[in-house]
Amino acid sequence: MKRSRFTETQILAILKEADAGMKVKDVCRRHGISDATYYNWKSKYGGMSASDLKRMKEMEQDLSQYKRMYAELAHENFALKDLIDRKL
Repeated sequence: MKRSRFTETQILAILKEADAGMKVKDVCRRHGISDATYYNWKSKYGGMSASDLKRMKEMEQDLSQYKRMYAELAHENFALKDLIDRKL
């Protein structure tokens, strides 16, 4: 996945500019982004504050860790079942 050239805090600042009363086209032109990018960001980050964003990132990291743990346990479980089946 392509990384954005903007950080999440920069994205929030751009969204707040438009919320403060600037026209969306002017904000997009000023920062060199398309209207579609702005609206995608708005759907993902709209209404968030910096603390909400930090909490979301922490939750994503936790979820990623839990998914890795589940994959390891599922792999071990499969290996144990295979070992039991071979002994029978």
